[in-house]
Amino acid sequence: MWTAAFFGALAASALLVGALLAYGFHPSPRITAAVMALGSGLLIGSVAYDLVADAELSLSIPAIAVALLAGATVFVLGSRVIERRGGDRRKDPTGAASTSDNPLGIVLGSVLDGIPESFVLGLSVLNGGVSVPLLIGIAMSNLPEGMAASSGLRARGWPALRTMRIWAIVIITSAVSAALGHRLLATDDGTITGVVQTFAAGALLAMVADTMVPEAYQVARTWTGGLVVAGFALSLLIAALLI
Repeated sequence: MWTAAFFGALAASALLVGALLAYGFHPSPRITAAVMALGSGLLIGSVAYDLVADAELSLSIPAIAVALLAGATVFVLGSRVIERRGGDRRKDPTGAASTSDNPLGIVLGSVLDGIPESFVLGLSVLNGGVSVPLLIGIAMSNLPEGMAASSGLRARGWPALRTMRIWAIVIITSAVSAALGHRLLATDDGTITGVVQTFAAGALLAMVADTMVPEAYQVARTWTGGLVVAGFALSLLIAALLI
């Protein structure tokens, strides 16, 4: 369980790294968008070849399809609620993520993104070891989010320490989610694990389509497609090297 919590916190700590980059180096929106597009491809590859492929061992294809749609539906509905609280552009590479001094929308949005990510990381530890492509994909989705949201908060005069405290809350939440994913399903025969994996996979795909790719395209434009495919190819290469 502690190993799962560690990897959940490790992936989420990319938010903190992104904040440090935003305050220390002021990265350009193009760099943020490029990282986001690569992370999108990595996550798509991880969903296809880690989460869904593993679930096929214990679930039928119709059950997988239903779980995927259920995860996507929950994410989309939750995202709509968070939009009204100011977290709709939390991944905006231009740094326009914070439109008010209330960080609640950003925090809630990051938690919404992070819970399914961390939960499936905890599940992957159950299967003999953390999924490295999934770990890297999650980290690369969190890195530009930390950069973008922190840039917006920095522009509004937030001190670095106050911003770091926000991300610390999200990191702790992610660690707890990963530990729960490991703990609750440690004795499962694979059926419930498969449902949870594909439910989370649906949420991750919805996040990629709803927030990551559109925000990256606003800046990277025609390079976005190539970068997403490059990230997908990278996930395959990483998986092949670890076999």
